[in-house]
Amino acid sequence: MKAIWTGAIGFGLVNIPIKLYSAVEASELDLDMLDKKDHANIRFKRVNERTGKEVTWENIVRGYNLNDKYVILTDADFVQAAPEKNKIIEIAEFIKEGDVDSIYYEMPYYAEPEKNGAKAYALLRDALKKSGKAGLGSFVLRTKESLCLIKAESDVLVVNRIRFAEEIRQPKDLKIPSSTSKPAEMKMAMHLIDQLTGNFDISKYKDTYSDKLMKIIRAKSKGKLKAVPTMKIVHSKATDLMAQLKASLGTPRKKAS
Repeated sequence: MKAIWTGAIGFGLVNIPIKLYSAVEASELDLDMLDKKDHANIRFKRVNERTGKEVTWENIVRGYNLNDKYVILTDADFVQAAPEKNKIIEIAEFIKEGDVDSIYYEMPYYAEPEKNGAKAYALLRDALKKSGKAGLGSFVLRTKESLCLIKAESDVLVVNRIRFAEEIRQPKDLKIPSSTSKPAEMKMAMHLIDQLTGNFDISKYKDTYSDKLMKIIRAKSKGKLKAVPTMKIVHSKATDLMAQLKASLGTPRKKAS
């Protein structure tokens, strides 16, 4: 794995030197974009809109359009805006992880300690485990500041990047109809929830779609074409809600996939 950020976690007066690594990887198939006519690869180029000529990475700079004029920014400018946050994830407070709604979560990273920070790393990890808390801080990754939660997962500190409140859109523009659930329907719905309640085990769930798509790819490579199944979604009337709930209670529980 390649480190995407190098710096430290600030824990009181203790600085723990770390490197961050992405904790996730894509599970979907790597599909190329091709020209429909001859199946040639489609390449994207960085082109100067005035000259039409391709521009190499070393000749590309970043700028902000201020009053119809670009202000060019350098790497030093991004660091100058908040030099400490480019190198230190300062824990501002400790909170219960459950207090953060899932809508704020963005991306998880593994934190690996440098050799001289191993002891402090273990201390913070073990203290988080014992307290059941997570550290809330902020840092700058590339050109963007993010809040983050630091929590202990087994022997590793995981830094979860989370969004600011200002980044969450409000649902006020959605057309949500006002409706009151009937007591009988609510009772039936609660029975259905109880019937489908289990202990969470993420390992039971697999990305089966990619496997099925790969089977289609292999079949097509051998000239074996299968008919596409027809799927039709039927929208039941609201008056059928009670009947749907009763039927759901009588339906065998689906296997996780």
